[in-house]
Amino acid sequence: MTKPDLNTATTPEAKAEVAAAASGGCHGGKETMLEAAKAAGKSDVLEKLAKDYPQGPHDQPQSMCPAFGSLRVGLRMRRTATILSGSACCVYGLTFTSHFYGAKRTVGYVPFNSETLVTGQLFEDIRDAVNEMADPESYDAVVVINLCVPTASGVPLDRLPEQINGVRVIGIDVPGFGVPTHAEAKDILAGAMLKRARLEAEAGPVARPRSLDTDMPSVALIGELFPVDPVGVSAMLKPMGLSVAPQVPSREWRDLYAALDSVVAAAVHPFYTSSVREFQRAGRPVVGSGPVGVEGTADWLNAVGKAANVPTKQIDAAKVAATGAIMGALAENIIDATVTVSGYEGSELLVARLLVEAGARVPYVGTACPKTEWSQQDAEWLDSHGVHVQYRASLEDDLYAMKDAKPDLALGTTPLVQAAKEMGIPSIYFTNMVSARPLFGPAGAGSLAGIVAAQTKGKERFTKMLDFFGEIGTGDMAGYGWTESRVEAAKKAAAEKPAVVAATDDKSDKKASITDAKAGKEDTLKMAIGN
Repeated sequence: MTKPDLNTATTPEAKAEVAAAASGGCHGGKETMLEAAKAAGKSDVLEKLAKDYPQGPHDQPQSMCPAFGSLRVGLRMRRTATILSGSACCVYGLTFTSHFYGAKRTVGYVPFNSETLVTGQLFEDIRDAVNEMADPESYDAVVVINLCVPTASGVPLDRLPEQINGVRVIGIDVPGFGVPTHAEAKDILAGAMLKRARLEAEAGPVARPRSLDTDMPSVALIGELFPVDPVGVSAMLKPMGLSVAPQVPSREWRDLYAALDSVVAAAVHPFYTSSVREFQRAGRPVVGSGPVGVEGTADWLNAVGKAANVPTKQIDAAKVAATGAIMGALAENIIDATVTVSGYEGSELLVARLLVEAGARVPYVGTACPKTEWSQQDAEWLDSHGVHVQYRASLEDDLYAMKDAKPDLALGTTPLVQAAKEMGIPSIYFTNMVSARPLFGPAGAGSLAGIVAAQTKGKERFTKMLDFFGEIGTGDMAGYGWTESRVEAAKKAAAEKPAVVAATDDKSDKKASITDAKAGKEDTLKMAIGN
């Protein structure tokens, strides 16, 4: 028998039964939270999440809270307000992270306790908060994000009004127990916004995007990109008579209309399942991969041109122009090194392709994102070049591959980079160092290949570092101020400790020995404090 959710249960006992399973919050365990959410009427939501973002062989890749992805998308949009519904500790962590990434935006929060959760008052409080925030002078949309406990308790964000005072209201569930990575959580909000924008465009005229400066047919790029990349892609598309539409996730609501009005959608980040589905519903063809390296760029331009019905002559002209410049950039930044690639951004396969074309030996690439048809071409290309591709890679997968390959450089997540440095392997953080640079076209070839080439030439400095520090800071020497094993230090101190009682029957000698011992302890204490 299906248990009622918090808002349809007819008795306090029934409501308490639903809420009790979620009372453990984030520490209640994945299975417990899933069962609670199903009992609370969230089965449809969970089924959609499981279909769009299938789990891997492990519980979850080691990344940050998935909800950060959705929060990030909303915070980067103009005239968009965000409200979080979740445990206070989770909200604190998410808002802290958002400011770390330079959002400089206020995040709304609706607090709750066991009473408001059980009685359904939390939903009423959320609705009141949305009503208060929905000011058309300030916002185009208000986004409400359910975290783990509200989702597990059945808080029905789908019952919020679609708009208030002309301000759109978007409610989404982003539970950590239902969404594998924060990268995929970006798609949850982007897809929900695209769906609303598509329905608005189908219903009648919509606002013209401010960033639209051409009437040329356009290509929509799906995925967060380094700001220079869309400019570079636009230059590569120009010989085919195509331009770049505002990318998804977008910077403003009206940009969504322009993205949907494109002639082709390019899933350069292949895990945006929900967003791709909205482009397909709008009748737009979708292509995978991206313009990386010589072969990757030629294949991508060819796919985009054919999907947009561009004449072959124009496609060939675009390919010649782009690949010639890329060849020059790669020739200046040849990589003669073994490199492993790991990350959770979704661009890991594209990065690996570019490195291989630059001359690098890439035995392994791991991505926390799932396998989709939009990355299949890249996976097949990498496999043909001897690269093992690991989808839904865990930290353990990445560590094993790095230890086995013993690369000259490891690109990876924070814990992997830390482990690499402890082994004396040069390493750089994928998100901050690789994703923060151009990837596509000549700019990507020069920038990425350049930094990798520079890093692989300095391996000796890591060897010197290991030799200098030795075993300090490891094992029982971990911590501040230790230059030798704590065990050995304790044995040494015990051996050097003065005897408290002298081996004599003379009382004066005993008194002197005790005095000397006390003085020794005081000197030791003073030294410890002084150091």
